[in-house]
This record gives sequence, C-alpha cells and structure tokens, in this order.
Amino acid sequence: MERPDIFIPVAESSGLIVPIGHWALRQACAAWLALDRAGHALPLSLNVSPIQFRQPDFVEQVQRIFDEMGAPPQQFIFEVTEGLLIEDIDQTIARMHQLANLGIRFSVDDFGTGYSNLGYLKKMPLYELKIDKSFMRDTPQDHNSTAIVQSILAMAAHLGLRVVAEGVETAAQACYLGQHGAPYMQGFHYHRPMPLGDVIERLHAAECA
Repeated sequence: MERPDIFIPVAESSGLIVPIGHWALRQACAAWLALDRAGHALPLSLNVSPIQFRQPDFVEQVQRIFDEMGAPPQQFIFEVTEGLLIEDIDQTIARMHQLANLGIRFSVDDFGTGYSNLGYLKKMPLYELKIDKSFMRDTPQDHNSTAIVQSILAMAAHLGLRVVAEGVETAAQACYLGQHGAPYMQGFHYHRPMPLGDVIERLHAAECA
C-alpha cells in the first residue's frame, strides 16, 4: 500500500480526492458506530483535504453523510492543514462555523510547517493543534526543535486549545513532553496502526485488565 504522502497528492491533482473524502467520512462514521456498539464511543479524527473543504456544497455533503449514516457529528474532529487557513480566509472561517454548528470540532494538522495568520486563529472555532512530527524527530536533542515545540504549547495554552504531539517514537520524547506542557501524544511509541477489530479487542482487554 502506498503512503498517504504519495497517493493523496495524486488524488488531489486528479480531482478524485472529493469522492475519496466522502468515502472516508462514511467509513469513519461506520467505524464510530462499531465502536459505539462495542461500548467504546470514542471521538474520531478525520483528515479533510483543502480541495474537498472548498467545494461549494461541502457542508451540505457532510450533513447528508451524517444523516445517512446515523453517526453524531459531535464525535468527529476534522483535521485541516495550515494551507487551508491562508486562502479565502473569510469564506473558510464562515464554513468552519457552519460545520461547528453541526457539532464538528476542528484540529490544525502538521502545525508549524506552514504559515498561519495567528490573528485569524482566534476567529476560528478550533479545538486543537497538532505539532508536526518533523519537530518531534529531533526533540529533545535539538535546541531549535524543542524551542518550536515549547512555543506551540505556550501559544495553544494562551488560546485555550488542546495540543497533540505527532510522531512520538521514543520514551525520551514522551518524557520530555510529559515534563513540558504534557500534551496528548500520538506515535509508534504507543502503537502502530491496526484494523478496527483489533482496536476493539485491545480496548476490551484494557477494560478487563
């Protein structure tokens, strides 16, 4: 299977990212419903392409899929990139508020790798920032990387946003983060991706332990 950083640009350039995005949301809804039936109604995050987000009927399509699938929008976090936040900013903010009115929360993925107008961040219905894994790769050894991580943590705290550190792969990274802001952490240090059925089995095992 090709990595997302290879097939997603192809899907975007061909326009296939829009139907793929609709399919991904339906799959995410189905996954949440399966988790709910198993007694683990956990919120799910879903990456949304800027191309998909800018479709004129994006909000209507999202609403239609949630109605069709019967999953609650309040249990979903849409992850968008910084690139989305610097083009057609007023329309972007308006559309984000429309989706937030449905109950959807927003996360800025790969934060720190692009250019965000920080003044506009305050106007957006954001829930969290995700520190890009490129900054975690050299943390805590590299002074510049740790300085960026600490700056993002401080800014997020000021704005009242949750923070997720991506790409946590070592105990040293987890320990450093635990001592500096204690954000949520995501990465191979905790687990690699797995099929939904295996996730449910592990949740059951943890519940019984």
